[in-house]
Amino acid sequence: MPTLEPRGDEAERLAAAETFRKRLKDARAIVVGLGASGVAAARLLRRLGANVTGTDVAPREKLSEGARSLEAAGVRLAVGGHHQAGFGEAALVVVSPGVPKIREIVDAEARGVETIGELELATRLLPKLPAIAITGSNGKSTTTTLVGELLTAAGYRPFVGGNLGAPPSDLVDATDGKGDVDALVLEVSSYQAERMPTFRPRSASLLNASENHLDRYDSFAHYVAAKGNLFVNQAGGDISVIPSGSPMLLEQAKRGKGTIVRFGRAGDAEADITYSREAILDRARGFEIDRKSVLVAGDHNAENVCAALALVRPFNVSNDALKSVLTTFKGLPHRIAFVREVAGIRFYDDSKGTNVGAAVAAIRGLHEAKVVLIAGGRDKLGSYEPLVEAMKERGRGLVLIGEAADRIAEAAGNAVPIVRAASMKEAVEEARELAQRGDAVLLSPACSSFDMFRDYKHRGDEFVKAVVELTGA
Repeated sequence: MPTLEPRGDEAERLAAAETFRKRLKDARAIVVGLGASGVAAARLLRRLGANVTGTDVAPREKLSEGARSLEAAGVRLAVGGHHQAGFGEAALVVVSPGVPKIREIVDAEARGVETIGELELATRLLPKLPAIAITGSNGKSTTTTLVGELLTAAGYRPFVGGNLGAPPSDLVDATDGKGDVDALVLEVSSYQAERMPTFRPRSASLLNASENHLDRYDSFAHYVAAKGNLFVNQAGGDISVIPSGSPMLLEQAKRGKGTIVRFGRAGDAEADITYSREAILDRARGFEIDRKSVLVAGDHNAENVCAALALVRPFNVSNDALKSVLTTFKGLPHRIAFVREVAGIRFYDDSKGTNVGAAVAAIRGLHEAKVVLIAGGRDKLGSYEPLVEAMKERGRGLVLIGEAADRIAEAAGNAVPIVRAASMKEAVEEARELAQRGDAVLLSPACSSFDMFRDYKHRGDEFVKAVVELTGA
């Protein structure tokens, strides 16, 4: 089993976790938002002896089965709004990622009530487990999964979750963390990073930043600063990973005292880990791999690989283990995944491309010279100009769906032919008509899915289904 050199604050962290655990017993705690992370937080707090109220704006009949089952565990539910949750009596408030700064939370914070997120709650109670944290506008799920694979190949038993997969609160029992996990690999959204005041990851990365969630943040700078919270508590021996050439992200990394590791294109003097069309190179480790042998394609994925190599530096992953994983890792569903070729046209599912930056990276990362893009959904209120510029370079046509269709069409003007569609099936059929042999049809919506679909997976599945129906197979 690999071992990590202990950090200087380990005894302090263990003592703080024990003090926090004792403070929770019989304390009044409120969990706001009863999605997966809220349910996990409520269950954890009850296991540790807190008096817990779970609250959500949704009425009881709209709650998940898991949320409704909290009552059997001793959690009081105050749903259909927050007015009966009893915020005035709370000693701790745990806020789920999707919950905005409602008045009750703002008032509680003003009274000095500690207000944290589920990731902070869990990691504060798991002080023995070193954490790797990944955030960014794009690529964080792929990088998180890849890091988990790299640690597994090195002999670790990582928990991979957070914004991707299971909440880490599920790891904490009434006495300690589970014995079958020895590292945390956490995808962290900007929402989750808003309330992580003591979180100190051994390695952290802010992969990139593009305009996103401006329906939540009052500026791009505030959005980036939320993500940069991952670096704040890092100290000597920790690793802070960012792309080279970004003063904004460098400023975020410097909020902590970790060693900054940059990744970028070959020839970039600032970059510690580089990629070119031919290879990915980590000079410090003495590791090089041919791009042709790396299964995940595109420069955006090369950047994800570079970041992953940097993130696992403290964990002593051998070069043989690195090569074994990188030559077999196929990436994740709904992330620029090839579906099939129909009449010389190749169809790609990038339903996870829920912001403009992701869609632009997908368009420019395809091998095909021309792209018909299917875009639209629930608007995040950022600028679509970068998307329009990418379509001017590579676009054959644009098929628009969902609530954001008018805004995207207005931004696109006459850059490429535009067609509207009322369903995914219609969008795929229209895209095939616009495309020519040798082109790509790409679903990369640049928007969230909730206007027409349950989530991005449902949207991607409907796209794949519609493509399959084109062939009658």
